[in-house]
Amino acid sequence: MNFIHRTPPSSQGVRNPLPPVLPARAGLGISACYRTARVGGDFYDFVEVNETRVLFILLDIAGKKEEALNIAAAAQAVLRERGQELLGGEDVNVADALTDLLLEINRTIIAAAEGVRCAPAFLGCYEWEYGLIHYCNAGHTPGFVRDDSGLTLLESNGLPLGLFSHATHDAQVCALGPGAALVLVSKGLVEARNGRHEFGIEGVKQVLRNSISSDANKLCSELLHAAENFERGPTHFGPQLHVPGFRNNHEPNDHTVLALMRAFSALMAAAD
Repeated sequence: MNFIHRTPPSSQGVRNPLPPVLPARAGLGISACYRTARVGGDFYDFVEVNETRVLFILLDIAGKKEEALNIAAAAQAVLRERGQELLGGEDVNVADALTDLLLEINRTIIAAAEGVRCAPAFLGCYEWEYGLIHYCNAGHTPGFVRDDSGLTLLESNGLPLGLFSHATHDAQVCALGPGAALVLVSKGLVEARNGRHEFGIEGVKQVLRNSISSDANKLCSELLHAAENFERGPTHFGPQLHVPGFRNNHEPNDHTVLALMRAFSALMAAAD
């Protein structure tokens, strides 16, 4: 079961993004889970552009909820329409097309915000047949690739979106072997706090190293619950008190996790 929050109907003049639809393909598990405090602008989406490629994005838009939702809706429209046009053809340079798409999303964010609006983003394109992922990390938390060799971090390689209209990001590439997983987490999850301590990148690494799950949804849930348990755990000064309406020295934030997990049978499925 996915913990997918359904945003209530928007007020007049505010445009909400459409609900994401998780692609279903043999040989690949895809999941997205989140706990929402609705104070941030976490947004994710998936687009099947053709029989061999799926686009995915995790975006963190600064600002108030209503403004962030409106900007996310504009970015989603570009992702779905232009993503199809740029990456839907068979003979496409995926890296160049992804770079062009991110540039258009960047300019759309600036236009929708009517000015500068910091929006770290991780945009990727997964190719089913070979398990290749082309991606751009625009000032976002790193992606995590877990495979039989350990953990690899897909670090930021450019500025967040929404700052400069002509900023470009060169697409990088990695591969998911059978049984490997790509995991994306939001800044809010990494910054989950317990007293003076942060869940952090190391907290994510620990969960991924210890998990034996071969199910994308379970892996997302494990990360989400680990961050929540970390926040609620005792500090050096004893148990924390959780009083409704009282914020323990930090603002609550959205926690979002995305996972793409290639099945062990992926090579056989591709061969068939």
